[in-house]
Amino acid sequence: MIGRITRRNVLLGSGAAALGLSSGLSSTRVLASAPPATAVTPALIEAAKKEGKVVYYTSVDLPLAEKIAKAFEARYPGVAVRVERTGAERVFQRIGQEYQSRIYAVDVVNSSDAAHFIVWERDGILAPFVPEDVAKFYPAEHKDKDGLAASFRIGLSIIAYNTNLVKAEDAPKSFADLLDPKWSGKMVKAHPGYSGTIMTATFQLQRDLGWGWLEKLAQQKIMQLQSASDPPKKLALGERAVQADGNEYNIFQIKEGGGPVEPVYAAEGTPLVVGPNAVFKNAPNPNAARLFQCFCFSAECQQLISDVGGQRSVHPQVKEKAGRKPFKDIKTMKEDPVGVEKTAEQIKARYSRLFRV
Repeated sequence: MIGRITRRNVLLGSGAAALGLSSGLSSTRVLASAPPATAVTPALIEAAKKEGKVVYYTSVDLPLAEKIAKAFEARYPGVAVRVERTGAERVFQRIGQEYQSRIYAVDVVNSSDAAHFIVWERDGILAPFVPEDVAKFYPAEHKDKDGLAASFRIGLSIIAYNTNLVKAEDAPKSFADLLDPKWSGKMVKAHPGYSGTIMTATFQLQRDLGWGWLEKLAQQKIMQLQSASDPPKKLALGERAVQADGNEYNIFQIKEGGGPVEPVYAAEGTPLVVGPNAVFKNAPNPNAARLFQCFCFSAECQQLISDVGGQRSVHPQVKEKAGRKPFKDIKTMKEDPVGVEKTAEQIKARYSRLFRV
């Protein structure tokens, strides 16, 4: 019988390391160096076709994950993508349970909780692999120095409001504004025990605003949901007037589809969420995994996740969609996966007590 999976006991390894991504991670394990960059070659494509499929565990919204899969399959006929989508914390637990049972089903992973990659690196289960686009175009702070991962997507957890229910001049402009009694019973948010985005955002909020702010927010009769994708949907339906947290990209999708929602970038700063991709050493389809990883970091795929998915990309060839606030103009909080990894269990437990879920 497998016990409760946590970041501390999820796997059996005992090393101590962290990824060198943007978010303040610093490696304590010294590898030889990142491997040479890999270009997409006819040999790699043929090897991937012989395997015939790639298994992708991801926490990105399912419609976007499926669009990525279809774009890859159109680019490389003969290699199918099996998307396994759930919340980041569930992705993490599933991989932990599978690896404890020596079940190696996943080829490539994406998580909106960069702290997960600290655990996976610590346990030595990630494969060093550097796509050519990552080597050529990605800033140093968005790629691991040992080649174990890179920032596939950048997300924001934002406040937003329903424009049919709230006038622009009355809308909250800050996290402090959410404590106004007028919003009691009118807000919705997601849960850090399910969503990696919300786990990361909750860490930043309790660090920068303090637990006192969360304690007061918990008294506002919040509608509590699971995924960071859920609050924007409830907002669009008019079931709540304001979202306290949730995916920016879902708000983009709804607004650009004519829905009555408007994003708010809080005066205190908006929680920043880096979502890396990585390949596993025990990937059952290693060549297809590498081909898929190369595609994920290509300008084609990165433009897709920006245009269709509403994600932010660090690929310099990606153009941001007109009408969206440029990423460079948004004040953000600082991501700290090391801090998240150390405190996640305590944060989830304290949060659940406060919000009684």
